[in-house]
Amino acid sequence: MFFAAKVGIRVFVTGGIGGVHRGGESTMDISSDLTELGKTPVAVVCAGVKSILDIPRTLEYLETQGVPVIGYGTEEFPAFFTRNSGCKVPCCVYTPNECAEVVGTSLALGLQGGVLVGVPIPDEHSAAAQTVELAIKKALQEAKQLNIVGSAITPFLLKRVNELTGGASLAANIELVKNNAKVGAELSVALSIFMKKETMIK
Repeated sequence: MFFAAKVGIRVFVTGGIGGVHRGGESTMDISSDLTELGKTPVAVVCAGVKSILDIPRTLEYLETQGVPVIGYGTEEFPAFFTRNSGCKVPCCVYTPNECAEVVGTSLALGLQGGVLVGVPIPDEHSAAAQTVELAIKKALQEAKQLNIVGSAITPFLLKRVNELTGGASLAANIELVKNNAKVGAELSVALSIFMKKETMIK
């Protein structure tokens, strides 16, 4: 995000962002992704917060940072491997042009922070929510027993969840990244057109 902003790239695509870890209210384990989103004017397209994290607390933290959160084609924030998290989004758009208008307006206003665009994984590639959640809980228990903490916990959890789901989570991960790249490219084109119109009006 930092380097994209430095060279004028307005749209950044990733799989899923980091966030507040489960139990973060005690450990204060919060990804630097969230503070960076609060100070870097770039639109981040993702499939939501990684489902190994605490999604409701992550969204609360983003609100504290003043980061607008958009649902792309959904009224519910996506949960990375699955389409639904149970958390409503404050803003929902359905086309690249609608998304570009929201993102472009935020950038044109000169707000210091970024915009988060949550894109649900395509339904046909969504992993079964219950299977993934059970795998996450088991992986979290193992991490606690092995005393895995800090920056080592996310790669451990993702690896174990993939193993416990028989590779289903990795397959879903690959597909959601492809879909995010498609949406990000469409948003970039629409945003470029929107910003040119804004410049002409001024």
